[in-house]
Amino acid sequence: MAERKALLIRMDPKVHEALERWARDELRSVNAQIEFVVRRALQQAGRLTDGEQPADRRTGGPADRTDQ
Repeated sequence: MAERKALLIRMDPKVHEALERWARDELRSVNAQIEFVVRRALQQAGRLTDGEQPADRRTGGPADRTDQ
């Protein structure tokens, strides 16, 4: 697996609180939730093709498909 990149992100505290709740509801960490949301947005925008799609770290298989 490729090396993970670290990213510092600043966000409004209310946005962070909502993100924490969403991540908790989906049994993910905040970091994993951010990656999930960004990956989904990239796929929907056509910026991340199936060939470039990273593996799901939890299963080792393809990441969740959102267009099914």
